[in-house]
Amino acid sequence: MVLGIGVDLVSVARVEKALLRRPAMRGRLFRMEELGQGEAEGEARSLAARFAAKEALRKALGGGARGGWRDVFVEGGRGAPPRLVLEGAWLVAARARGATAWHLSLTHERDYAIAMVVIEG
Repeated sequence: MVLGIGVDLVSVARVEKALLRRPAMRGRLFRMEELGQGEAEGEARSLAARFAAKEALRKALGGGARGGWRDVFVEGGRGAPPRLVLEGAWLVAARARGATAWHLSLTHERDYAIAMVVIEG
């Protein structure tokens, strides 16, 4: 049974500008594994998609999860399907909703990145 669906659209340029203005944001929002996944010219698109995944998860959980951004991350690089990994408060919130599985789809193009999360229970 589907317990929640979340979708998020992120401007790649906005993410890129924010990360340039505040370099420390990279470490607050993303794990090292996530930072190394995008090729140099596509890094902003990759990070925008990963941030969209975190926001889509928050929406799928009903907005109740307030864990740290690094406690939810996207595994999988080029050629591998993305997988959403939850830890800490994110995992507690998902289990409290009765979640037994969650699915992630990502896409991006030049200007935008989109993520969709479906939670099953």
